[in-house]
Amino acid sequence: MRLNHVLPPDGANGKPIVRPGRGEADLVVHDDELGALGNMAYTLHSKLSSTGDLARENTFDAATQLFNDGLDSGAALTTLHDAWNSKLGTLKEACALISNHLDYSKAQHKRDEHDIQIGMQNAAGKPMTVSRIYDYID
Repeated sequence: MRLNHVLPPDGANGKPIVRPGRGEADLVVHDDELGALGNMAYTLHSKLSSTGDLARENTFDAATQLFNDGLDSGAALTTLHDAWNSKLGTLKEACALISNHLDYSKAQHKRDEHDIQIGMQNAAGKPMTVSRIYDYID
């Protein structure tokens, strides 16, 4: 994916606005970077699933015991326990969404590239001539 210009807000001349003095695009993402980010999100999700829940059972047992003994700290600990579970679930869901989205984006980009390559061939399967390519530009 590459984004290096935007159309003017009024659309007056139809030419893109390019930032002066910048030879590089504003946004460049490579497939290997998407894969690495998706893998990092998956790894974080896995670690949160295994280690983020270690103290939950003990915390809940302690909260129940304190509550049964008539101490207000039992209810407070239960509230803390529930808040932790909620936040942990939200974080795990976000990691899963990021991982899945990047995996999907990478696969979709590959399919799009294939479709473009096939679309740029003539009936005999050979690359289009330059004059045919210009038909798509104008």
